[in-house]
Amino acid sequence: MIATLTRMIPTAYPESFERIFREHSAFVYRTAYRVTGSVEDAEDVLQTLFVQLLRRDVPPDFDKNPKAYLYRSAVNTSLNLIRTRRRSVLSNDLDEFEAVSSEEESRGRNEIEERLRAAMAELNPKAAEILILRHVHGYSDAEIAGLLGTSRGTIAVSLFRTRSRLRKSIGTYLGDKS
Repeated sequence: MIATLTRMIPTAYPESFERIFREHSAFVYRTAYRVTGSVEDAEDVLQTLFVQLLRRDVPPDFDKNPKAYLYRSAVNTSLNLIRTRRRSVLSNDLDEFEAVSSEEESRGRNEIEERLRAAMAELNPKAAEILILRHVHGYSDAEIAGLLGTSRGTIAVSLFRTRSRLRKSIGTYLGDKS
């Protein structure tokens, strides 16, 4: 992928772009994978994000904290992908298929994971970012606060509310399935 992207790099900053890609691509990929749950989608998000970075001017504060900018972009791009897919599936009104009994448990787990992703896509992007930083990347509340430029208390409250919303959404889903 780096070879494809580096061929598209404007000659004005190939070294800096390559350095940024090498330093942050794994983090962006992991973030996208955790949000989308798909290797292909994570690769698409990674490529989309860096191609967009090439095509437009870099934000003025990018140099101060590129990791925060790339993280926020990865989460937003991933959530947009999930929302787009969900709208597409709903608009096509696909029929459910019958699963073989040996696949029932796996299918149930996949349905819950898909419901969790759909519930995350409905969250405020900032709340989803905080949730992913905490539970996927393992950052502490204080580290998240520093990364996002807010207070530790704000992060703790946001996490509490976001987890409550997700529990309610998943609980409602599971209740509907009984």
